[in-house]
Amino acid sequence: MAEAIYDPKLIEARCQQWWEENGTNRIDLAAADNPYYVLMMFPYPSAEGLHVGNVFAFTGADIQARYRRLKGHQVFEPIGFDAFGIHSENFAMKVNRHPSELIPSNVANFTRQLKMMGFMFDWERTIDTTTPEYYKWTQWVFLQLYKAGLVYRDIKEVNFCPKCGTVISDEMVIDGKCERHPDTEVERRRMPCWFFAITKFAGRLLDNLDWLDWSDRTKLAQRNWIGRSTGAEVVFTVQGRSQKIPVFTTRPDTLFGATYLVLAPDHALVDEITLPQLRAAVDEYRGAIAARAEAEAVKGAAQEKTGVFTGATAINPATGQAVPVFIGDYVLSGYGTGAIMAVPGGDHRDFAFAKKYRLPIVATVDPDMGAAAAEDFSGVDNVNELLATEEGKARLRTMVLEGAACYSGPGAVINSSAGKLSINGLGIEEAKERVCALLEGMDLGRRQETYRLRDWGISRQRYWGPPLPIIYDEEGNPHPVPEDQLPVLLPPLDDYRPKGDGRGPLATAEDWVRTTLPDGRPGRRETDVMDNFLDSAWYYLRYVSTSDPDRPYDPALIERWLPVDMYIGGNEHAVLHLLYTRFICMGLHQAGALRMGERPEMRDLAEPFRHFRAHGLLIKEGSKMSKSKGNVVNPDEYVEDHGADTLRMYLMFLGPYLQGGDFRDSDLQGVRRFLNRIFLWYFDNPQPEVPEAELPKPVRVKLHQTIKKVAEDIEALSYNTAIAALMELHNELKSAEACSRSAKEAVALMLAPFAPHLAEECWRNGLGHSTSVFEGRYPAFDPALTVLDEIEVAVQVNGKIRSRLVVPREAPKEELERLALADASVQAVLKGAAPKRVVVVPGRLVNVIA
Repeated sequence: MAEAIYDPKLIEARCQQWWEENGTNRIDLAAADNPYYVLMMFPYPSAEGLHVGNVFAFTGADIQARYRRLKGHQVFEPIGFDAFGIHSENFAMKVNRHPSELIPSNVANFTRQLKMMGFMFDWERTIDTTTPEYYKWTQWVFLQLYKAGLVYRDIKEVNFCPKCGTVISDEMVIDGKCERHPDTEVERRRMPCWFFAITKFAGRLLDNLDWLDWSDRTKLAQRNWIGRSTGAEVVFTVQGRSQKIPVFTTRPDTLFGATYLVLAPDHALVDEITLPQLRAAVDEYRGAIAARAEAEAVKGAAQEKTGVFTGATAINPATGQAVPVFIGDYVLSGYGTGAIMAVPGGDHRDFAFAKKYRLPIVATVDPDMGAAAAEDFSGVDNVNELLATEEGKARLRTMVLEGAACYSGPGAVINSSAGKLSINGLGIEEAKERVCALLEGMDLGRRQETYRLRDWGISRQRYWGPPLPIIYDEEGNPHPVPEDQLPVLLPPLDDYRPKGDGRGPLATAEDWVRTTLPDGRPGRRETDVMDNFLDSAWYYLRYVSTSDPDRPYDPALIERWLPVDMYIGGNEHAVLHLLYTRFICMGLHQAGALRMGERPEMRDLAEPFRHFRAHGLLIKEGSKMSKSKGNVVNPDEYVEDHGADTLRMYLMFLGPYLQGGDFRDSDLQGVRRFLNRIFLWYFDNPQPEVPEAELPKPVRVKLHQTIKKVAEDIEALSYNTAIAALMELHNELKSAEACSRSAKEAVALMLAPFAPHLAEECWRNGLGHSTSVFEGRYPAFDPALTVLDEIEVAVQVNGKIRSRLVVPREAPKEELERLALADASVQAVLKGAAPKRVVVVPGRLVNVIA
């Protein structure tokens, strides 16, 4: 008989062909009675192809899908390509190829690589966001939200990257620079754009995070981005004028200490209230900061604040005093009302501004020096030293009360009375309520929540994206394209490069731009395209109905399959993608276009994903593996040399999946040797076969413990420890004098999610099954065999361990004491003397007090 040889290239090609011919990975969605939807964030198909960091991410999701199938679910694991957008267009310009030519070849290469890895995708349900069959329905989504009042057009300040030649999202602005062009300052331009009213769902988006089963770091990122603040809106009336300036504050208790107002430079009232003699100074200031990105203003909390006086004053509703109105670079038009009441005695930014411009500083809180912390103070260099002594604390308190330092910590309200109104002496929370009641009674304010989140600008002045389904009449009024005229096709355009002048390249396609309105009047098409994040915000819905040309998704299949059971992806998309996806789901639900899920809370709140897990990142040469860093590794050579199963298992073994690890290709050999031993165990094994009941009990215990552990670890995405347990089990089974068929079947089934090709080979050709290993069921374990009958108990003398006993788990105290006192090590210490006392903790230790 010829010696068995593990040839992964041969085995994997054979398995993949067999799966394809037998439809192993195809699924009848309508017939599923126990559905489980596993989704991995789909890739944008770059010219470089997949790298091993991508394979790492996809393998973790594939393990979940294969495991759930072995547990008896009908599993849907689809794949597609996020092929529209600026990534693809920028690369097309770089290599001087039209994106319509470049993308299909990239998709073909990605498809080859994904199939090479043996992922359990149903390739009959693939989507490509650049096809009219897909973006027709992206335009349909836009129209549903438009009809529901969740879409509007406005002229606002937006982020514009000169190198990208287009508007970019807030999330893509990092330290004032473009994420894709770190050497390029982002400009703030006022431009007409289309917006999705995501802020209408801000409270729900935030509150649902309390019960969603998502990775904690993802939920934290979304909470920070949504940024709820609870406080009050206060109205200041411009002195001698009719204009009113509403401001939002989280500290209405400090209203008496508001000594000036600051408006955002682009606030709508700036032009109206600025005195003529100060207009030149105001305009000059506004021009000087126009190019600064809003994200930089947020980051620059510790930078010097600047501003200019408008000449106007406004009446503080609590004190009746007139306070000056400035514009300043640390107030953002998109947050709250775009105006703040400045309380320099209690806010470090206001304090710095007031010191610079010599404005009044009034303390409104007498510091509780017993509870104050260093971070509660600003304007003082040696806070920690002062807090270290009672004398220093007294000096620090005096500085606050005299306006020489700023304080934002706990204490009692002071300097807060006018006429018959006084909140002096109250605690901060009680004072907030009193002031809110006062303002509401005077109709000068109200309790309010506000959010950092702003509406989603979806207009992009690029070519490679789905056209906006809007037509303008001769007066410039927008009209939606009728649904029966979708898709609005992206026209062929040789010169697709962005112009950088605020107009999209489509504006040059005059024959395409000229069209007619539904009523026959002449019209002009919108020449912006939609943000590619809209493409990926609803794709999980289209997967269930990819072959349906008449509707975006089948409602019956949505009811059966949604929400997604397990979504896996990178945490870098915690805001850009996941927040938008949640909004689109809620928006379609509100529009009456989507109903899904069997759980009432999921149906009513319209959340798209039951569970989300953020996978870790692969590190190579000290940095995250990414194309932008130039440290990516092509998986092709490793699959060619070692096989897809080896690469899959190595990537899952190198570290916790939710944390990632350091890619060192030298370590691949160890995994390859393990898989080779597995192969030989099935195909060249001299062990006699016996019933499982005849295996030694320690072997049976190890088998059932491993079955239990591997299942628990897979469900927790702890793949590295599951693989380690499998390795330990195999060593024990291989070393035994005999083995059982049931043990070999169990090993193949446990191995299948990680190394599906080898498991399939061992299952069908090694064990002789006629059906796929994935038609099998994950092995059951005997709970009685997962607990050892014997345990180890430490023996101490005067608290120091002297020996250890191996005893029956249920050994009584008296037996443990007898065995401990009879132990030679204990006798050596006692030297024949009787112990003073013996303390027995069953199952753990015996402590002999000599």
